[in-house]
Amino acid sequence: MPALFHQIPLYRFIACCEDTHMEKTILDCEAGGDLPPLALFHQHHYTVAGIDNDKQQIERANAYAKSQQIQLNIQQGDMRALPFDDDSFSFVYSYNSIFHMTKAAIKTALHEMQRVLKPHGLMFVNFLTVHDFRCGSGEALGQHQYLQWDDDQKVIHAYFDEAEADQLVQGMKILVKENRIIERCYQGQWIRQGFFDYILQKK
Repeated sequence: MPALFHQIPLYRFIACCEDTHMEKTILDCEAGGDLPPLALFHQHHYTVAGIDNDKQQIERANAYAKSQQIQLNIQQGDMRALPFDDDSFSFVYSYNSIFHMTKAAIKTALHEMQRVLKPHGLMFVNFLTVHDFRCGSGEALGQHQYLQWDDDQKVIHAYFDEAEADQLVQGMKILVKENRIIERCYQGQWIRQGFFDYILQKK
């Protein structure tokens, strides 16, 4: 039975990708982890590639790929300087990753993602919103940017209001935009998470 992936918005993204009838090539920016979503695209016969800054996360993804006898082609790299030529991929995405850097770095990363995307190709990206329960906590870095604990390390979290998020993607055509709110019990506490999810098309 095929694996079920917890990155639910990517199921909508893959449906949009299928509708384009473009060549099935896709890049995941920050592709590591125990259940890498690139495997979802592999299940649907995409030629997949990924980059991740964290060697340990790559090792986890490769261990999963080995257990499934598949090849995900994940290499170490930085989404702010993607090691790929212009117009290399029909589709590119960053799920729950790009907001773990400063807002200036996010702009650079988005430019790089657009650069490697083919004309009329699709991109998925999501941002944390200022309505997320963690916005305002941790070490303030200015402009709704904070150094906050994730598991056992401090990580940058950048939060956006709607106008600021829209401005980040203004060079692309918005196909889908969702202001996604999740309320759930986490470690015995009721929390509220907020995301802006975008599916974008390169002009």
